[in-house]
Amino acid sequence: MAHAFAALSAWQVMQAGLLFFGGIYLVFGATTWLLTHRLLPALGIGRRLDPRPLAPGQLRRELTLSGLSILLFGTGMIFPWGLLQLGWAGLAPDAGWPQILAEILVLMIWNDVHFWINHRLLHTRLLRRFHLPHHRSVVTTPFSTYSFHPIEALMLGNVILLPMVLHDFSFWSLLAVPLFSLFFNCIGHANYDFFPRVSYAHWFAASRRHHLHHACYNGNYGFQFTFMDRLFRTRLQADAAAGPLKAFRQRASLDSQT
Repeated sequence: MAHAFAALSAWQVMQAGLLFFGGIYLVFGATTWLLTHRLLPALGIGRRLDPRPLAPGQLRRELTLSGLSILLFGTGMIFPWGLLQLGWAGLAPDAGWPQILAEILVLMIWNDVHFWINHRLLHTRLLRRFHLPHHRSVVTTPFSTYSFHPIEALMLGNVILLPMVLHDFSFWSLLAVPLFSLFFNCIGHANYDFFPRVSYAHWFAASRRHHLHHACYNGNYGFQFTFMDRLFRTRLQADAAAGPLKAFRQRASLDSQT
């Protein structure tokens, strides 16, 4: 597979990238939507986090922006392919599963570091205008995952380039990055608490933490884990959005009584 990828033409790489990113976005997004809006509520598993309704036209806007992000991510596969063509990076075709699993773990940790740094930069005065389109989704959906301004998509989409220059990874380890990234991103944007009984600090509570990031705008800049927010003291308290959510529930209760 490593040799096959390196042997593709530039156009073939971009076409394959578009199909890959478009496919996993639709599959993961639709599956998470069905789970959190149909199956899990019917089974009494988990709970919705933010009860407020979606903004008018939100899903259409998210799908439109996501389409642009998929275009950038897909055609952007030319850059890791280019590193291989130039000899600046290589692939490990004979890597065994222990090595692949170890590489995936390293890439997961790097992904969290990379995400925190870029996400924190996107909340600075200089770059926050490029992050505001994503934050228009105050109540998130799985389709919010790729709902980015193109600048944000470019910043977040270069996660594997530096590791590729530093180490010859297995093709399968690199392929795992967009898969676990999108999977956990869909979970984080699902507006659903899949494991209500685990503590707020547990990495299974990532959807709770990212829900608070959107509800409060600042804080909880990490991806799946909490070590970067702990290190830089940017983690929100578990009840950070309690005020506005309580006010919404009170208004909804009054409206139902009139």
